[in-house]
Amino acid sequence: MEHSVIDTSAADTCPPFDSTQFWRVFHRETTTVNGVRLHFVEGGRGEPVLLLPGWPQSWYAWRYVMPLLAEAGRRVIAVDPRGMGDSDRAVAGYDMRTAAADIHGLAQALALTSSGPIDVVGHDIGSWIGYAYAAEWPREVRRLAVFDSALPGVTPLAPARIPSEEANVKTWHFGFNRLDDLPEILLRGREREFLTWLFRAKALRDWTITPADLDEYVRVNALPGATRSALSYYRHVFSVEGLEQNRRRAETRLEIPVLAFGADRGVGSMLFDTIRMVAHDVRGGVFNDCGHYMPEEAPRAVANRVLAFLEA
Repeated sequence: MEHSVIDTSAADTCPPFDSTQFWRVFHRETTTVNGVRLHFVEGGRGEPVLLLPGWPQSWYAWRYVMPLLAEAGRRVIAVDPRGMGDSDRAVAGYDMRTAAADIHGLAQALALTSSGPIDVVGHDIGSWIGYAYAAEWPREVRRLAVFDSALPGVTPLAPARIPSEEANVKTWHFGFNRLDDLPEILLRGREREFLTWLFRAKALRDWTITPADLDEYVRVNALPGATRSALSYYRHVFSVEGLEQNRRRAETRLEIPVLAFGADRGVGSMLFDTIRMVAHDVRGGVFNDCGHYMPEEAPRAVANRVLAFLEA
């Protein structure tokens, strides 16, 4: 198991998003899986790599990483899981087993596995879904890369006590997002104010999320049912059943190689240490001088580490 510390800097960021250039390479599509319309953005040619975003984001979180992977000769597909971005906000189905089944169905619908297993990359909630997909369909995933998340049911819980100020900023939303109704009551109509605060609190390089980027995140989070559906992931994964699902998955270790990096201003080495508990072949470590939103704050470093891992 290989643990690395990667020093990141402003050189690992990209210029502000150029939508005109981006859409010359990539295009939007939808497909219906398990009765839910999934939205995804695809471009490039070569072996497929599937990108899964986290909350409160969408495929758009990968906008800087996607061209770098495509330029390296990969077919890149960034998907909005159910309830996120421009995918359908279904009433139910936010447990990891169903979310993973959606990704399995997407892979089948796009014939991504027709030439063999595919590579999967996740951030935040996308890491939860990516792990569940690799655990439940092990023959479909060649390599898995995950960034800055815990793994509920596997990551050891902190003792019950008042957290430090730093820990509180990082983790307060786990309890808040699980509450019934209250987040929807408080956030409705205040999506811009909330997201502005959240990105500034959890990012080290918050300037990498520009006013135009904020507009896009406000748009998808203000759609009818968006808050309810996205927070349903937290309500399910931290339920007794959701935690037990992951504990059972962890009983059978992943045989595929896994890359796991946390941000030093995010989960730090916790993700690497957690993945060591569920996989035999683990590489990764920590990105120094980086906040939680790694694909936006250090996209060049993310792309470089992913490509080196996938091509090893």
